[in-house]
Amino acid sequence: MAFTPGLVDAKDRRPGMPREPWNRGVAVLFRFAFVYFGLFCLTFAQILFVYTGIFSVSLPDQAAIWQMILAEPALSWVARHVFGFDAVLHQDSGSGDQAIIWLLLCCLLIIATVATIVWTVLDRRRVDYTRLNAWFLTFLRLCLAGQMLFYGLAKVIPTQMPAPPLAALLRPFGDLSPASVLWLQVGSSPAYEIALGAVELCAGLLLFLPRTATLGALLSLASMGQVFLLNMTYDVPVKILSLHLLLMSVVLLVPQTRRLANVFVLQRSAEPVTQPPLFTSKRANRTATVVQAVLGVWVLAGCVLLNWQGWYEYGGGRPKPELYGIWSVTEFTRDERAVPPSTDDEHRWQRVIFDMPEVVTYQQMNGDLVDAPVTVDGRTLTLTMPDQPAPLAALNFERPSPDLLRLDGHVDGRPVTMSLERVDLQAFTLRKRGFNWIQEYPYFR
Repeated sequence: MAFTPGLVDAKDRRPGMPREPWNRGVAVLFRFAFVYFGLFCLTFAQILFVYTGIFSVSLPDQAAIWQMILAEPALSWVARHVFGFDAVLHQDSGSGDQAIIWLLLCCLLIIATVATIVWTVLDRRRVDYTRLNAWFLTFLRLCLAGQMLFYGLAKVIPTQMPAPPLAALLRPFGDLSPASVLWLQVGSSPAYEIALGAVELCAGLLLFLPRTATLGALLSLASMGQVFLLNMTYDVPVKILSLHLLLMSVVLLVPQTRRLANVFVLQRSAEPVTQPPLFTSKRANRTATVVQAVLGVWVLAGCVLLNWQGWYEYGGGRPKPELYGIWSVTEFTRDERAVPPSTDDEHRWQRVIFDMPEVVTYQQMNGDLVDAPVTVDGRTLTLTMPDQPAPLAALNFERPSPDLLRLDGHVDGRPVTMSLERVDLQAFTLRKRGFNWIQEYPYFR
């Protein structure tokens, strides 16, 4: 008789009642899933990091990827001596699809395959893994729950996809990457982003409680299905993690397949959906439930604190610089000579953007936008470039009125004076259009 893990309730099995043996194929799949997903959750960045809770805000930036930092020397050796290419971990990247991470995935697949073969040979007489399966599903569920809270709160407190920066208002649409289009599109509608995050947040909260875990897994499946599709079609470098979160949702739902099919497809009555118990004692299982709920509160508090801090550091709540806005250069003199606007002039500036506290963006006459780190000392702006020893520009600024600005100093070692006017940000359709109940004609401009 074929047996699917989790379909026999503990309450239906009396003490001393013999267990039904698992199908051999199911047992092999369980061994592989146990090794592969166990290793993935232990080695992939940020899955365990969320369990640092409120301490996450005081940890260094590299704390979220400490496993990969430790594994980098071994993975680099494998890349060079086995596959014939160089692979390094770019710690400042933020990409989850680096070559070395794909190599890690390949190694995990090989290890899980070999381990499954050895385990199957050594443990071929084992009839079932009911208790181990209960612990495995609980571990997988908590790992998935933490990630759903992590990403959900990053959208509920809109820090993952902030509102479009001012420079994006000047960038031609055709110059944007697919990932930038997605980020700007979601960031342009905070309500939509919050709604997306609320679904992920609810999924995470439900997954922390055994009684509501199946509903949480269903929400996670739907949410991660959409996220994985967006990552694949917009080339967002989180393909590996989103795929695995999707697969983890599927694994959690496999034991409930028959019940779910009876309810949603076959229109039959179904037994209550339950999670396999961790212990034989009811008291121990109640304690385990309380522990999981406490873990959920701990992770929730850490994610709230982390994203709340991010909101004020780089999100919508960050402090705006004194000269915040887009400033159009109306007059430009170099070497005491007026320089008319010309797309051929590589040194004349067209606009200056003050958005981030430590960066100034200037637009060249050909439309290119250049970010330059800036330090402010009183009324002096000093712009530097990472690859240049000397400052790019040192400019004193005066503000005769709120909408007028004068910059006077040196750019590329030559004396320059600029007169600028503040651009009305509400003149951009993206910012002024807003929401309209009544539209006689579609507004696509």
